[in-house]
Amino acid sequence: MQKEQITKVQQGQTFPLTIKRLGINGEGVGYFKKQVVFVPGALPGEEVVVEATKVQPKYAEARIKKIRKKSEYRIEPQCPVYQECGGCQLQHLSYDGQLKEKRDIVIQSFERHTKLPTEQLDIRETIGMEDPWNYRNKSQFQVGQKDGKILAGLYGMNSHHLINIDQCMVQHPKTNKAVGTVKKILQKLQIPIYNEKTRKGIVRTIVARVGVGTGELQIVLITAKRELPKKEQLVEEVRKRLPEVKSIMQNINGQKTSLIFGEETVHLAGKDFIQETLGDLSFELSARTFFQLNPEQTVKLYNEVKKAANLTGKEKVVDAYCGVGTIGLWVADQAVEVRGMDVIKESIQDAKKNANRHGIKHAKYVIGKAEVVLPKWAKEGWVPDVVIVDPPRTGMDEQLLNTLLKVKPKKIVYVSCNPSTLAKDISVLSKKYKVEYIQPLDMFPQTSNVEVVTKLELKV
Repeated sequence: MQKEQITKVQQGQTFPLTIKRLGINGEGVGYFKKQVVFVPGALPGEEVVVEATKVQPKYAEARIKKIRKKSEYRIEPQCPVYQECGGCQLQHLSYDGQLKEKRDIVIQSFERHTKLPTEQLDIRETIGMEDPWNYRNKSQFQVGQKDGKILAGLYGMNSHHLINIDQCMVQHPKTNKAVGTVKKILQKLQIPIYNEKTRKGIVRTIVARVGVGTGELQIVLITAKRELPKKEQLVEEVRKRLPEVKSIMQNINGQKTSLIFGEETVHLAGKDFIQETLGDLSFELSARTFFQLNPEQTVKLYNEVKKAANLTGKEKVVDAYCGVGTIGLWVADQAVEVRGMDVIKESIQDAKKNANRHGIKHAKYVIGKAEVVLPKWAKEGWVPDVVIVDPPRTGMDEQLLNTLLKVKPKKIVYVSCNPSTLAKDISVLSKKYKVEYIQPLDMFPQTSNVEVVTKLELKV
């Protein structure tokens, strides 16, 4: 039988398209003569005329030329640089529409990457925010210079063109103010700005983080070299203009890399850390410590984890990829023992401090990979009842998946920021685990990101 031929879209070709769904990066997805076409800015249900901008063997990318039929959820984006910046992908979609589509992104991921009957899975409605703006507690703005004027912002979509951002609408007002003030100080003191092309200059990035619960601010200047000209004047100006700044740090990154932070951090003024509170817990955040970017939703997220773990006070709990220990400490009052591990040394130091500060004596934290530490504990006869995992976007390490299938905790609570890798991992775990339910949660309104808490029970 002859294989059906897919008609290839040609570069520059204009054609009509009906958008079926949203892709994982927030772009509209349609099919032209069986070929998949990705269209940034298009929404499900819309009928559009597009022009192909890039043609690959398996898909094409296109831009909207005309919208013939608009989605009922389409709105006017609030941010003046929304089209150029690329930091947000969904400001043109109403918030109700965002929550609906984020659940759909989770469904699609399970359809694509598992053999589980999606229609039988308990995939719940997305938990959203009352006010989906100004929620981010940390900004990392690249610094550049144009015509002698210092700019700070993000690189434009798929480019190395720096978009200056004075007021980011998803950033906390205090970090917006801090970045703007530091930019003015750098300009006033004429401190050399790093140039990526020539690799000359000093200041690369301004990082501002606020403890939303405490109001404390931390400024970290990422520099290409250790020498920071006019350092004393800089510190003095920051303290004078921003009295809420409790910590001023410098991080050195001389590498040609897209990574923000380098290995060495230097204390410039104030404390080494700022305090943040979540519920009844308080945390010390040092410059390189990972901490959730949306504290209001983090409380909801951790409560969902607690609900899924459903502890009785008798369970041994592992908090894998534990960071500063937030999730483990959140559930510690209902566990007999909590153990956590992480590869970042500073995070483990912070986790230990955090446990001590709260008088949590039954928590133990070690440096190392979960896939190495867990089998070691199992060999020593310590087997967890519940494992909570919150891995990076790449998902769980294959070795860790195999370790979990061997160690067989009664329950796994999987916190994920990437539905695709979540679905792939669950496809492996479903050999021995049943998916109880999947709860999407919106940590990053206006973007295509969706956080998911999945409860897995060991099959009997």
